[in-house]
Amino acid sequence: MGSPLRSVSGVRWAELRDATGAPAGGIPPLLARIAHGDEDAARLAVDELGDAVCALGFVVGEATAPAVPFLVELAATPHVSCKAELLDLLGSICQADQWHSACAADRIGRRDTSHRRQSGWEAAARRAVLAGRSVIAAVASSVRPEEATAARRLLQTMDHIPPFPESASGRPG
Repeated sequence: MGSPLRSVSGVRWAELRDATGAPAGGIPPLLARIAHGDEDAARLAVDELGDAVCALGFVVGEATAPAVPFLVELAATPHVSCKAELLDLLGSICQADQWHSACAADRIGRRDTSHRRQSGWEAAARRAVLAGRSVIAAVASSVRPEEATAARRLLQTMDHIPPFPESASGRPG
């Protein structure tokens, strides 16, 4: 698989905002701690990263979709100790629909460009998770039950997640 996170520096993290609205520059160091830290440091980094890419377990940000391929990569990296937690985080990202739900409930998506933008972040993040399906399927056959169970749970989520409704522009949200 090569060195994990080799292309993380190719993302312009400083220009992105995380799920809390803060600058996303703290995401690469958290990814590095997951990849290279001991088990305790990696688990703490997953918790912190969860706040940055999927706040409260259901709100994604502008930096979420760019972070997802690295989460998938780490979930497949042999020496990473917290794969189940990473897979659970990917499941939360895949299910996030806070902005789509708000737009649908209030029909604000038709007139509020910030909500359309945030709905786009959700759609991009979900597409990024779905794009990692083959990697996640490989983890589902892990000999470690906690990893395999988390991967199978994520695959089931991916299979049953309803598509986002059409946006006001007529494109999928």
